[in-house]
Amino acid sequence: MKTIEAPAVDLQQFENDAHRRGFLWVSGIDEAGRGPLAGPVVAAAVLFPPDADPPPARDSKALSPRRRESLLVEILGRATAVGIGCVEAPVIDSINILQATFLAMELALRHLQPAPDLLLIDGPYRLPLPTPQLGIPGGDRRSVSIAAASIVAKVHRDGLMDRYHDMYPAYGFDRNRGYGTAQHREALRRWGPCPLHRRSFMGVERGGSEGEGLKR
Repeated sequence: MKTIEAPAVDLQQFENDAHRRGFLWVSGIDEAGRGPLAGPVVAAAVLFPPDADPPPARDSKALSPRRRESLLVEILGRATAVGIGCVEAPVIDSINILQATFLAMELALRHLQPAPDLLLIDGPYRLPLPTPQLGIPGGDRRSVSIAAASIVAKVHRDGLMDRYHDMYPAYGFDRNRGYGTAQHREALRRWGPCPLHRRSFMGVERGGSEGEGLKR
């Protein structure tokens, strides 16, 4: 029986189409850390030059940590500009995770020079900015710029969670990255939340210790 393979996705289709329509600086934007119970939400914006040969970036969730690290080096070497925005738990609790994600994206864009004239955003979203933009559901699997941004955001956030693990080792942030694993939930039941926890998220105990006794 002959196997019929699905056609490969052209990860530069959105960027190439944008350049044909006259856009010069096209930035991909993605985030990491919307779902965890603890830690920041991090967004990244990546701007490749119009004539770039971008690295073979893919959705960061489909890559091993080692592969993400190696692709990060390629992305930083080939991109014209890379921006990162970070919004911590207290702000997430005050404005909600979706608005915090948009804020992180806006912060990431502020670091780009030159300023992009088109934004490609992972998901069906639009930022409150005058810049032309296109929200792409599943964009980290369809656009090389968004995929690159997903890698930058993921590697940066994982590094932050490693450092937070040194501060609050009982929660296992170096392994769970703040997500609600069984070990993490057990630590919450035993110790209560630490200052990195998102109090507005279901599954985070609101009472009890602040976890300060666990801080190194």
